[in-house]
Amino acid sequence: MNEWLQFKQLNEGRSAETIKKYRYYLTLYLAFCEKSLVDPYEPKQLQLEQFTGLFLHQMKLVPQSRRTAVAALRGFYEYLFNKGHTHVNFTASLPYPASSQKIPVAMGLRYFEQLLQSCDLETFIGIRDAAIIALMGGCGLRLAGIVSLNLSNIVSYEHDGVERLAIRVVEKGKKERQVPLPMEVQLFLRVYIGHPDLRHIDRTLPNGDQVLFISTNNRRVKPWDYYGENRRISPRTIQKMIHKRGIAAGVPTNQAHPHALRHLTGTEYAEEDLDIITRQTLLGHSDPKTTEIYTQLALRKLTKQVDKGNPLGKISTAVTPLLNALKK
Repeated sequence: MNEWLQFKQLNEGRSAETIKKYRYYLTLYLAFCEKSLVDPYEPKQLQLEQFTGLFLHQMKLVPQSRRTAVAALRGFYEYLFNKGHTHVNFTASLPYPASSQKIPVAMGLRYFEQLLQSCDLETFIGIRDAAIIALMGGCGLRLAGIVSLNLSNIVSYEHDGVERLAIRVVEKGKKERQVPLPMEVQLFLRVYIGHPDLRHIDRTLPNGDQVLFISTNNRRVKPWDYYGENRRISPRTIQKMIHKRGIAAGVPTNQAHPHALRHLTGTEYAEEDLDIITRQTLLGHSDPKTTEIYTQLALRKLTKQVDKGNPLGKISTAVTPLLNALKK
């Protein structure tokens, strides 16, 4: 199992998060085999389906999560077969559970504004949080991408005679892309980087680079080890920060999380008719079908189209006089 996971990470470039999920599901599978007296080198189709179906369902895993478990099993057994550890690929016909494609929930523009305004720019923490929120909502960066940023990921370039900044971000599967920063994001980031409190924090890495977003109160690290990589902010800290600030600022619970900010960016790109290739590039999607989902969230654009093509607006109805009066 460890060999296969290493192969997926080093040879295929799968992200650490994906490897973590695969390891979790394979470990669950081996526990299932032991409990059910299943030989993992000679499993029957029914036993495999029992694990990916009833067993994982009883653990309250939704179909989308169970699809990841199936992917892990199929990939692992294909590897075992190719390496000669098994005489047949037992999972070649293992079905994926059907799952519905849910429309993502994007943070509304008004809530995004309230979230940003909740940051006290008179404090270092407030400035740091504002820079993180601006990057996520203004550029659509993923949580993992934000956490992994170093100072060297900030790129300076000239555009129309003006110095601009871009972020070179590495996200899912170690895929790298450059995202130009909107001027507002650029200003938030410059204020954070130039803050005097940051200058006194040792965030230097062995290669001479510096951690970009730092933690200020990591109790899991001993004071004498609290420097360099140990200063990097954690994903959980950002999640808690956005949730806490969001709820206090009146953001609905289902929008008070990091990915809702990314969905906001994708939605606004669709609202402004950015072409699909540009949107895909900026958001770092490997499949344009993922990018197309945001077209369904572009309600301002869709509303204009509905109002323009609405058949009821082209005939006389009982409510037509009222609507005409409201338009005056």
